[in-house]
Parts: sequence; C-alpha cells; structure tokens
Amino acid sequence: MTVGVLRLTLFIHENHSLKGKRSVLRKIKARVRDKFNVSIAECADHDMWQRAMLVICQVGVDEPFVDSALREVVRFIDDMQIAEVGEEQLEFLHY
Repeated sequence: MTVGVLRLTLFIHENHSLKGKRSVLRKIKARVRDKFNVSIAECADHDMWQRAMLVICQVGVDEPFVDSALREVVRFIDDMQIAEVGEEQLEFLHY
C-alpha cells in the first residue's frame, strides 16, 4: 500500500482579506473532493491572505497510480484559474 502526500502552495493574487481566502479555498477543496477520492486540508499560512498551503493525500496499491492521481489533482486546481499553483512537494509512504 502506498500513501501519497502532496503539499501544495497556492497564491491568491486577486484576494484582499482572510474572508476572501477562505472562500477561494472552500471552492477549491469542495471541487477537488467532488471530482477525486482524496483528502484535502489547509495546513499552514492561516494568517496570510494571499498565500495558502494545502495538503492532499491519496492512498493506492502502487506508487505510479498515486503519483498520477495527485498530479491530475494539481492540473485540475491549476485549470480552475482562481489561484496560482506554486511549490509542490510530493512524498510517498510505503506500508
């Protein structure tokens, strides 16, 4: 069994408040959960209104499946065009 953990930094340029940031993140998290079978949560940068860090987790049988699934999530978020995708950190845990 493989667990993929993706840390994704997002930049929200058109945002001017924490309330706006929460709204954007709520949309992203809801759409990702609806389309993919992943866990997603904000994990850092809670007080920064133009930057967010999301953690997305996927469990699968093998690493290539988990890798491709998480990369598809990144493409989906980028295609939404409501936040700029910044740094990506992907790690795999094998059990």
